[in-house]
Amino acid sequence: MIDAVLFDWGGTLSVHAAIDLADMWRLAAHHLDPAREDELCRRLVEIEARTWSWIAEDQRAATLSEILRMASDELSLDVTEAVLEEAATQHLDSWTPHIVHDPEAASMLVALRSRGIRTALLSNTHWPRAFHEHFLARDGLVDLLDARLYTSELTHTKPHAVAFQAALDAIGVTDPGRAVFVGDRLYDDVLGARSMGMRTVHRPNPSVPSYDIEPDATIQRLAELPALIDDWSKASQD
Repeated sequence: MIDAVLFDWGGTLSVHAAIDLADMWRLAAHHLDPAREDELCRRLVEIEARTWSWIAEDQRAATLSEILRMASDELSLDVTEAVLEEAATQHLDSWTPHIVHDPEAASMLVALRSRGIRTALLSNTHWPRAFHEHFLARDGLVDLLDARLYTSELTHTKPHAVAFQAALDAIGVTDPGRAVFVGDRLYDDVLGARSMGMRTVHRPNPSVPSYDIEPDATIQRLAELPALIDDWSKASQD
């Protein structure tokens, strides 16, 4: 029997955005020095990318505040002030116009809820909760997820067990074998969830690195998921 389904965010529930912060870095760079906008934007993106490398090293989580401190130190400029001032004048939808959710996400979550399935979101992210909650609420998804966890509030990122355990605890799952994780990253999502004893569903994304592990199932569309969960639940009862 399947009691719960947990989801990755970028590339799974939302359309994949290669660099979530690129728009904000561009605005901050222009604010800091319009004459050096391209150079500063490139440096800021590089600093952010460096923190993502921590996932492969030790799964240590990073926050937006930490990135801003690093950038301010390395560039000898107050990047934090620039970002906060842009935040005061720019709406999140203007910062990141490419962030959109899969059009099948809402109906899929409703279908799972109608089956009594608990759902959760677990996202590797530097962004604070308010950022994600804004977009989930905008697209009618925030109330369709029973729990929403962001590694900017945790000590570790996926695939570390700490992140997955926090998500399972948040929706009251004591037997990981009765939970499913759906994600687009074989390393972060499939490896991490399988290591916890969860079933895994991969939604392939050609933009992310491959990894030598086989998921329990593969889907191309979110609309395929409820039937897959039905099949697994039925098989466990036979």
